[in-house]
Amino acid sequence: MVNQKKTKGVIAILTGGGDVPGLNPAIRAITIRSNREGYKVIGLRRGWAGILELQRDKKADNNHCYRELTDDIVNKAGRTGGTFLHTSRTRPSHVTKANVPDHLKDTYNEEINDLTPEILKNLEWLGVDYLIPIGGDDTLSYGVHLFKQGVNVVAMPKTMDNDVPGTDYCIGFSTCVTRTIQMTNSLRTSAGSHERLLVLEVFGRYAGFTAMLPTMAGSANRCVIPEYKFNIEKLAQLLVEDRNQNPSKYAVVLISEGAMYKGGEMMFTNTVKDAYGHAKLGGIGETVSEEIKKLTAKYNDGKIINVINQKLGYMVRGGDPDAVDSIVPMAFGNLALDLILKGVHGRLVVLKNGRYDNVPIDVVTSTKKLVNVDQAYNIDRLRPYYHSFEMKPIFVMASE
Repeated sequence: MVNQKKTKGVIAILTGGGDVPGLNPAIRAITIRSNREGYKVIGLRRGWAGILELQRDKKADNNHCYRELTDDIVNKAGRTGGTFLHTSRTRPSHVTKANVPDHLKDTYNEEINDLTPEILKNLEWLGVDYLIPIGGDDTLSYGVHLFKQGVNVVAMPKTMDNDVPGTDYCIGFSTCVTRTIQMTNSLRTSAGSHERLLVLEVFGRYAGFTAMLPTMAGSANRCVIPEYKFNIEKLAQLLVEDRNQNPSKYAVVLISEGAMYKGGEMMFTNTVKDAYGHAKLGGIGETVSEEIKKLTAKYNDGKIINVINQKLGYMVRGGDPDAVDSIVPMAFGNLALDLILKGVHGRLVVLKNGRYDNVPIDVVTSTKKLVNVDQAYNIDRLRPYYHSFEMKPIFVMASE
């Protein structure tokens, strides 16, 4: 073992999957509380890639794999967006032959390799007592796998889409919704000036929360989501009606990147897949814009209405976190340390019904978190229902 412990133990943190505002505040909260409680903190770089590529050799340069975290280091980054530990979509249980680290190529030479045995040895070599992965369901599902292999895991949910099961809130969601509302309102001026329809593509591979909440807040007239295959003619008709009823002569629709036509499938920018088997989504917004423009004449006395098409993409995940994504990561970090101090592991820290809590980590792999179409989405009007909000959580659509 490379480290002789002179502390209560070693806590390792990693951030995996897509970046979001709120990751650095989470790292900061964990580190400061851990150091105060007498633990040493290690930041694993680039998600699961850092611990995967580590060489168990005192003479090896492993600076690209991990670094010790201090209060000074995390305080400098704690107010900023992104993750200073960097991130990746590496999954150690499914490593292609080309991506196996050079020092392991003689041992692992299948087309797809499970390097979990190396992960377990590397964690032991670093002296890690507790592992805190921060990520979405893909990153955390491998955390569940390690927990079942005997690693003491306490996980934190993060994703723009807010689709990690078991929690009402995931780090990054509030900033995503805030940015979407801001940018939609900014683009209204162009849509109104030219009397056009405004089609905005937003994040949401399988869940439509990032389209639903801004629409519910009044930023859009309609939204289409992955959970319901929509009729393009119906959408065109509704948008033309919305535009013609608006004194400024424009209308707005938010389109989840994973949304699909009736009879169609998800649209991808290419056929290359990531470590989780996901191809890069994209193109539904542009396709919808082209189709709607053709259909507008049918519902507008034979006159075509032009369309502004914009993919918001990384603009909603860049920059500093908003208030919610500064406060919740701080609380999640302290919740994780509360569990560690009690000797509890195999848990996911969560927000449920407005209260901080924790649940068994395997909720991540045992269920899905999607928009409940029957309860929340009006399929005739292609927009959220506005039923009673009494006793609903702050972001309305809960984890169940």
